[in-house]
Amino acid sequence: MAFKEGFAWGTATASYQIEGGAYEADKGLNGWDVGSATEGRIFNGHSGDVGCDHYHRFKEDVAIMKKLGLKAYRFSVNWARLIPAGTGKISADGKRFYTELLKELKRAHIEPWITLFHWDYPYELYLKGGWLNPASSDWFASYAEVCGKLFGKDCSHFILINEPQVFLGEGHSAGRHAPFLKLSDGEVMRCAHNVLLGCGKAEKVLRKLVPGAKIGTAQAFWPFLPEKEEDYAFAKQETFNCHRDFGSVNYYTDPLLFGRYPEEFAAWQRECGFSYPESDMEIIRSKLDFYGVNTYSGDYIVRKGEGFARVTPPPTDPLTDMRWTVHPDALYYGAKYVWERYGLPVVYTENGVALAEWKDLEGRILDYSRIDFIKRYLRALHRAAEEGVDVAGYFYWSLLDNFEWAEGFSKKFGLVHVDYETGERTLKESAKFYKKVAETNGEAALK
Repeated sequence: MAFKEGFAWGTATASYQIEGGAYEADKGLNGWDVGSATEGRIFNGHSGDVGCDHYHRFKEDVAIMKKLGLKAYRFSVNWARLIPAGTGKISADGKRFYTELLKELKRAHIEPWITLFHWDYPYELYLKGGWLNPASSDWFASYAEVCGKLFGKDCSHFILINEPQVFLGEGHSAGRHAPFLKLSDGEVMRCAHNVLLGCGKAEKVLRKLVPGAKIGTAQAFWPFLPEKEEDYAFAKQETFNCHRDFGSVNYYTDPLLFGRYPEEFAAWQRECGFSYPESDMEIIRSKLDFYGVNTYSGDYIVRKGEGFARVTPPPTDPLTDMRWTVHPDALYYGAKYVWERYGLPVVYTENGVALAEWKDLEGRILDYSRIDFIKRYLRALHRAAEEGVDVAGYFYWSLLDNFEWAEGFSKKFGLVHVDYETGERTLKESAKFYKKVAETNGEAALK
């Protein structure tokens, strides 16, 4: 039995990772444009200055999507390409680029899913304090208003924010991603609060501008998995408990959906001296139409004393080129956890695998491990759907091999190989398989 009717089969990308054209026309700089120039931050000194050159080759890329039979395409707008200073004047070239991309998708009968923010924060706003600035939520809401006015007639699906767990945890706490800061926990909480205020304001702006819009977020989710089925409730509880880091999903989505921070985090917030006006929570609270989640794996855990311990994977367990475990149950349990907590249709806005691969002597990329990965994870997701979870979509990460943040171009997630010197695109075997998946509404992966 296939997935439900109307299921969104797509691929996902992000602006800085594929667009290139970093200094084209009047585009403004973002944190990655500036930060990646510092030696030692990015693998082998790579940058997204040219990337996959999607900025110039988007028509070719949309043609590839059409060839693959994709029904949907998730991409992000580069905030500083559209509004060079982050606020104020709109770039005519930025407007042209995204308008033409949307028209090309429409001609190909591919539904666009726009992510407003996928980590490329305008450098001019960073110089004003970035997410620490109390005005940052209004900056984001104004940007969302521009996107709604310009693109709302051609796009009905909007993702407010991508993975606050990563751009706040890695970018503002650990200092490994742009803007490469190491703030105190209390300061990161302040940034997170302003992000949430921005999301709440943006959601309300988009509701007014785009009647009937479907709005959600995309959360990084690495769930804890029960080694024994009788420990399901325990693993689920620990997934949502406070572990004194910024990697949870409920820290960011409880405020959006319930209008409050989760109780599990209250003591940590107090210790960090974090407080906020209670009236902020009504602004943050939003009506979301789907729960977007980005999952690549998860950790099996067992009870240990008053807490838990991660199960060390045996040497026989497969590892991806990111050194992540291949645990398909992450989609099965993860979908159940968020469905039971939030009751929203679940969309896997990212799932995929990085492999060490290259063209063979015949010019082919025989990535059969990726095909196997997709099969395993979709079968796990289908199990959740069969048990009553409303699973509404799946976006493979990524359409193209691309710039993988601090890893540069060293990691290959794509269905399509990119020659970074010539820009040539080559369909991998997995792309041909995913075409069958999309055309059969998932049945090709379930056989």
